[in-house]
Amino acid sequence: MTVRLDAHGKPADLFTVKLEKLTYGGAALGRLEDGRAVFVPFALPGETVRARVVEEKRGHVRAELVEVLEPAPERIPPKCKHFFTPLARSSGEGPGVRACGGCHHQNLSYANQLKAKTEILRDQLTRIGKIPDPPVQPMVPSPQEWNYRNHVQFHLTREGKLGFVAADDRSILPIAECHLPEAPLNELWPRLEFDPGLGLERVSLRLGADGETMLILESDETPELEADLSVVHLREGEAVVMAGEESLTVEVRGRPFRVSAASFFQVNTAMAEKMAEHLLTCLSLPPGATVLDVYCGVGLFSACLAPHAGRVIGIESSPSACEDFAVNLDEFENVELYEGAAEEILPALVTQIDNLRYAVVDPPRAGLDKRALDALLALGAAPSGQPRGPGRIAYVSCDPSTLARDARRLIDGGYRLTSVTPFDLFPQTYHIEAIAMFEKGQV
Repeated sequence: MTVRLDAHGKPADLFTVKLEKLTYGGAALGRLEDGRAVFVPFALPGETVRARVVEEKRGHVRAELVEVLEPAPERIPPKCKHFFTPLARSSGEGPGVRACGGCHHQNLSYANQLKAKTEILRDQLTRIGKIPDPPVQPMVPSPQEWNYRNHVQFHLTREGKLGFVAADDRSILPIAECHLPEAPLNELWPRLEFDPGLGLERVSLRLGADGETMLILESDETPELEADLSVVHLREGEAVVMAGEESLTVEVRGRPFRVSAASFFQVNTAMAEKMAEHLLTCLSLPPGATVLDVYCGVGLFSACLAPHAGRVIGIESSPSACEDFAVNLDEFENVELYEGAAEEILPALVTQIDNLRYAVVDPPRAGLDKRALDALLALGAAPSGQPRGPGRIAYVSCDPSTLARDARRLIDGGYRLTSVTPFDLFPQTYHIEAIAMFEKGQV
């Protein structure tokens, strides 16, 4: 079934469409009569739905779900009362005002979420990366599909209530429940109260080993408040300790990692461990190997690699993460760290590292900067003196579209994509983490 067009060839305000597949971002895809794509969030493949146009562009239309006319057999009731349902529109306030934008797939069983995300990853690699039959492995599931997050970030309503960005992206939804944070955080956040006059932009809670918690506040001015836990105020990356400690400890594979308030760390601790173990297995380092760890953060992967490598070279731009890295890797004599942007540091290292055969890159959602990728391809002098890239690259991705783009660049640079293993760090959401392995020449 296709979308009904009006006399001017545009979608009617309300239309009926049968949806074909899930896409990256959480929406289900249908088609207009003229071939344009229609994206409907919170709907499922195979469903016939009534929807309303909210944005129209030359190549596609975005719509809001009004009514599910024919539900998919896979549809299940959501666990959270804030999850979007068509009934969220009944007050006439609009679909996103009363629905949370944090979760996207609570209407699917966890097994079906894993299958859908794996196919989305495969589709992105094929369509964007132009990689026929990409070697995508089954997705590694999270041990906990609920209550897995060690870090949760809230926005505040005008009344000072904790909330999340609503599904309409235009408002903050005050919440009464959330099933994603780990239990200690879920016990704590409902007790937090803030004066609206404090001017807070965001409030975060982090959980460390042995139940230690940290409250992180973000605003232009440092507020005054009383708390019986560690409190850190962030302003433009600068941290002011208001109470307790400036960092907490997260434990992965039995190893403690210091993580400061301004530093990034994976929100799913159990899955961070699985990724680190997978990385070690896939790299299969020989004794004495030199390994490059780009976007190394607080040193999670470097700490796992250092006992097996002759030399580990980290690159990180965050000053806070670099300070944590120095503490977390202090015991190793074979580890060095360069602080700065990868696109600035890597070109400077091209002539300074001999016979580099292994590299780990863990870029942000934007993927590898082109200058960083070009320098990576030139790193590691071959015995003949001609530059060539590392023989084995592990690309840790948090965005399948930029992974697909960079995979094409690496393949064009002479690499083979040997495997892509997705990891479900974010159950109930559309987010997809993956480790892609690339090889070139003899490793």
